[in-house]
Amino acid sequence: MPFNYIPYRFLVLLLVFAACTGPRSTSSVNIQGTNPVKEQPNIVLILADDMGYGDVHSYNRESKIPTPALDRLAAEGIKFTDAHAAGSWCVPSRYGIMTGQYPLRKPMDVKRGSLIAPDRLTIASLLRRNDYHTALIGKWHLGFDGVKDWEGVDYRRPFEGGPVDRGFDYFFGMHASLDIAPYFYIENKRAVAAPTQTIAENQSPDATSTISGAFWRGGNIAPGFKHEEVLPTFTQKAVAFMQNHVKAKKRQPFFLYFSLTAPHTPWVAQPPFKGKSQVGEYGDFTMQADDAVGQVLKALEELGLQENTLVIFTSDNGPVWFEKDVQRFSHRAAGPYRGMKLDAYEGAHRVPFMARWPGKIESNTASAQLLCFTDMLATFAEVVGDTLPAEVKQDSYNLLPALLNKGVARREGLIIEGHTVREGDWKLIFGNGTGVLQRQWGQVSVSPVKGELYNLKEDPAETNNVYTTYPEKVLELTRRMEQYRAEGTTSTAPLSK
Repeated sequence: MPFNYIPYRFLVLLLVFAACTGPRSTSSVNIQGTNPVKEQPNIVLILADDMGYGDVHSYNRESKIPTPALDRLAAEGIKFTDAHAAGSWCVPSRYGIMTGQYPLRKPMDVKRGSLIAPDRLTIASLLRRNDYHTALIGKWHLGFDGVKDWEGVDYRRPFEGGPVDRGFDYFFGMHASLDIAPYFYIENKRAVAAPTQTIAENQSPDATSTISGAFWRGGNIAPGFKHEEVLPTFTQKAVAFMQNHVKAKKRQPFFLYFSLTAPHTPWVAQPPFKGKSQVGEYGDFTMQADDAVGQVLKALEELGLQENTLVIFTSDNGPVWFEKDVQRFSHRAAGPYRGMKLDAYEGAHRVPFMARWPGKIESNTASAQLLCFTDMLATFAEVVGDTLPAEVKQDSYNLLPALLNKGVARREGLIIEGHTVREGDWKLIFGNGTGVLQRQWGQVSVSPVKGELYNLKEDPAETNNVYTTYPEKVLELTRRMEQYRAEGTTSTAPLSK
């Protein structure tokens, strides 16, 4: 534990003790050192689906996609430039953000059923045990008990092991991505309407690849379900949740996890956004995703919630954006970084990450603090003054000092699934870093290699593989990965203190 972190925690504890006049959910916590917060903050976590580091204009001045809402969020808060998803695709990424646990520690096969163990602490159960009203609106993609590849499902029965069994009071959303059948909405534990009809596979005639554009897989679909209406529906539900919370005059704070389905395929922007970007269907749909964020920010302001709400925005992984797309549109969705979704390179897992908390987080700031999605659990615990069991802390680090510009977090390295380990500026990829999307649909040929080693400070674009030049560093990082693996794959944490 860093020396300068000890007095910070001690000061917070003293102030909590001195100012506490009622139940913990309304205790006074002086995080900044002045002007005590009179109540726990609301927390809004917005997770985009497949949005690249280089899509957001505040991260990439050469982006051809207007992102005014996200640019406003960055201007009014802090943006992190070395933030990483827990995986290079959606399932492990979402598992990491929900549980604070590296997805390395268990198989990430959502077809087996619910991925999160019933006794596993999540960001939602953590906040609910601290008197938060919790909701998930949008994409889940972490499975349900007994649902294996959606074969033989009885849609009349409740879905167990999903969001409302893992810490959320309310859920409205979809089981997976917008291009994966069956297509239907779930509210809490039940299908809103069963997918009793069928829909054929869809593709855009001029897309760069068969998995780009307005692509979705064929399969079962609920009557009246329309892909282009999903993002607006989720946005309306997210805003309505906050409105209803205020209308009900709930004294407890709320946690809203708004999990977008965009700009993941199908790229199906509505008419106000069609043709408005310079990046085709992808850019238009990204603009609509930005507008969804803007609607949430506007609702917070109109409801008088802005001042005491911590808003965090990020993306679950990098974009699906091939070299042909870069050449066609002169737009680099991953910004200066190499790779895309399902690769091991930075473009697959380094993501935009910004946070706003008026009066607590200084506006228009940037941080090079290394962070991973797994850190959300420890950070939220610090925000509400909770204590995590030791077995949870192995993968989750408190980022609150970095958020508040009060110091740095302890994190110095991380792992991305089982293929990448990072320590300081050094990054080791086991095998070739080019993923299946690049190989199969990008027509990228790769040669078999034992691994790839990069110094990200000297070579952030990962152009010079120094694996054979620094064998001692390869050995050091290999041992570090072995240490991560040896720490265990079955650690759990109780839902209550």
